[in-house]
Amino acid sequence: MWQLYQFPLCPFSRKVRLLLSEKGIGYELWRENPWEERDEFLARNPAGRTPVIENPERGITLVDSRAICEYFEETVDKAPMINGTAANRAEIRRLVALFDENFFGDVTGPLLHERMKKRIILRQPPDSRVLRESMKLADAHLDYIDYLIDHRPWLAGATMSLADLAAAAQLSVADYLGGIDWSGHEQARSWYSVFKSRPSFRPLLSERMDVIHPPSHYADVNA
Repeated sequence: MWQLYQFPLCPFSRKVRLLLSEKGIGYELWRENPWEERDEFLARNPAGRTPVIENPERGITLVDSRAICEYFEETVDKAPMINGTAANRAEIRRLVALFDENFFGDVTGPLLHERMKKRIILRQPPDSRVLRESMKLADAHLDYIDYLIDHRPWLAGATMSLADLAAAAQLSVADYLGGIDWSGHEQARSWYSVFKSRPSFRPLLSERMDVIHPPSHYADVNA
């Protein structure tokens, strides 16, 4: 059995969970708080970041969400998430990088630092200036999602792909932390609502942090 070491508000962990669920791969969840820097976890991933997935029976340990997703794409035929022509596969990978790097750097990362790390670890108040800037940048990213959905059924083309999983994972964390204003983004909101209703996504929406609670619309598939 695969064992996934993850943190509930890690968007990269969420991306892997979505992929595993869409492909029907069984796994056990193991909660890991990266800031604790446990020796046992650092032995699995010296970088100290989630997610990490391992299969003790097969002697396999995989780290980094993109490497993990690519591994299962190559080894499990069901529900391919990097598919189509070579050009389409390149477009999927481009968008995955956009959300993993740009969206995380602009939006999810700052929100996690200000509204999660400062509260739980540093015991400091959030910086309102940083929060305003992250929400401003989130609006620009939503504009781009609107544009993509105006021209395609899914973000990268005709079918759901890893690009959609990566985007939804980032958005779900940002939305949990109150950093997303959906007003004026009907295309993005409708696309995301479809994701919220998928069986693979429901477990993510049901999880709650002990001291950080999401806005009321967070788990509403119609919101």
